[in-house]
Amino acid sequence: MAAQAFLLLASFLLVLFMLARPLGSLLAKMIDGQPLPGVGAVEHLLWRGLKIDTREMHWRHYLLAILWLNILGLVALFALLMLQGLLPLNPQNLPGLSWHLALNTAVSFVTNTNWQSYAGESTLSYFSQMVGLTVQNFLSAATGIAVVFALIRAFARRSMETLGNAWVDLTRITLWVLLPLSLIIALFFIQQGTLQNLLPYQPYTSLEGVKHLLPMGPVASQEAIKMLGTNGGGFFNANSSHPFENPTALTNVVQMLAIFLIPAALCFAFGEAVGDRRQGQMLLWAMSIIFVICAGIVMWAELQGNPHFLALGGDSAMNMEGKESRFGILVSSLYAVITTAASCGAVNAMHDSFTALGGMIPMWLMQIGEVVFGGVGSGLYGMLLFVLLAVFIAGLMIGRTPEFLGKKIDVRDMKMTALAILVTPALVLLGTALAMMTDAGRGGMLNPGIHGFSEVLYAVSSAANNNGSAFAGLSANTPFWNCLLAVCMFVGRFGVIVPVLAIAGSLVSKKIQPTSSGTLSTHGALFIGLLIGTVLLVGALTFIPALALGPVAEYLLF
Repeated sequence: MAAQAFLLLASFLLVLFMLARPLGSLLAKMIDGQPLPGVGAVEHLLWRGLKIDTREMHWRHYLLAILWLNILGLVALFALLMLQGLLPLNPQNLPGLSWHLALNTAVSFVTNTNWQSYAGESTLSYFSQMVGLTVQNFLSAATGIAVVFALIRAFARRSMETLGNAWVDLTRITLWVLLPLSLIIALFFIQQGTLQNLLPYQPYTSLEGVKHLLPMGPVASQEAIKMLGTNGGGFFNANSSHPFENPTALTNVVQMLAIFLIPAALCFAFGEAVGDRRQGQMLLWAMSIIFVICAGIVMWAELQGNPHFLALGGDSAMNMEGKESRFGILVSSLYAVITTAASCGAVNAMHDSFTALGGMIPMWLMQIGEVVFGGVGSGLYGMLLFVLLAVFIAGLMIGRTPEFLGKKIDVRDMKMTALAILVTPALVLLGTALAMMTDAGRGGMLNPGIHGFSEVLYAVSSAANNNGSAFAGLSANTPFWNCLLAVCMFVGRFGVIVPVLAIAGSLVSKKIQPTSSGTLSTHGALFIGLLIGTVLLVGALTFIPALALGPVAEYLLF
């Protein structure tokens, strides 16, 4: 099994980096504002037709454009979900959603979280899935990439006041990156057997003679951007364990690669854009080391068997509970680590059925901010925040003013960095405490004791860090839970974007300092170790007490 696990991880990362490298070069050109071959005339006509001012923006204007787009999208999606029963493409005549479920769902898809307090096939019409959710899957992914574009420009430019044009970035990202790749992936999914139609649900009679309805729908088109944009969610309640969403082993592999493709490509793009490819490689090394260790722990834990069964005298050589036999232990474990390291939230196994340690690792990957590859854009700007923190710590150790890529990191930058890093831990811990202190919060718990606490902690961690996966075992479709998680998702997304763009606005105006003998090298093994240590230290100091009350305590019981 150890050899199989090693080959699985090695082959996955090898294929990923081979695909991400050329995409990174394309993204680097877009960051630099270079014209893309064959589309310059189309873009020019588009800007003129939409009357878009293509002049570059100050960071505040860039931020306002991002916020306005997402707030308008939130309002439009909320209204669409409330009025679903009056809109077309609803062959099952599904009614509109309750106000709190519509609010939760709208916030969820606008913030790239895709948390679902409902079963998709019995709640949403085709119109809501396509015009509502799929559109926001594109826009929320483009938002994250646009923000990291602005931050990368801040490191690459010197003595300027502008970070690019948000409307230009959002349009180019959507048209020339997300749409073409989604089309290719969707066509592959259709070829493999993923549904893509607008038919009414089909009646059938089971072998036991019971009549059922077989759900239909435009699944492949939503599934492609769901993975590529690290959105998550699912057309069906069973998510990517459903054979209509994830029919074969090949689609399963493509889904995993799609989740990490753009986050890995952005690391290559970062190195090219700042003129030092070693910086991008440094980020990839740090992310890959944490990823491999976490995947190895989950695989090992799931191969040890279920301790609950062993305690009752059962034979449990490995923990297949909640996993698809089509994929098995190793692939299911890898998928769980990928989807929680990134802000995707798609699942092909029930995380609630993982062992205590196997379930703790996905939870912790979300809690550290999903910076191990992470969401499209959000993973890289989250990791760059830890880079600034690591540089600051190193500067204190050697008594020098901290700087990264020649840009001095001042007190204001560190305040914004600390704010961005601490937003999501505060939401997770305060949100979990509020849920455990109130009857409305505890009323959603279907499992008592330690594991019930883990389910609550996982849900709030998933929402605040914009992941969207769930432990399950939590009845979250109530006014309390829908509103609590909506607040966590909204603040967890934009409470980080605001300080990130403020940092970008500060850095872009600074001069690049020449390298000297005392300059800290930020691309070698020493700094990679310091960066990994910083991520682990922040995660440990923040969440060890909460984890000790949940999965750690559950593990120690057996």
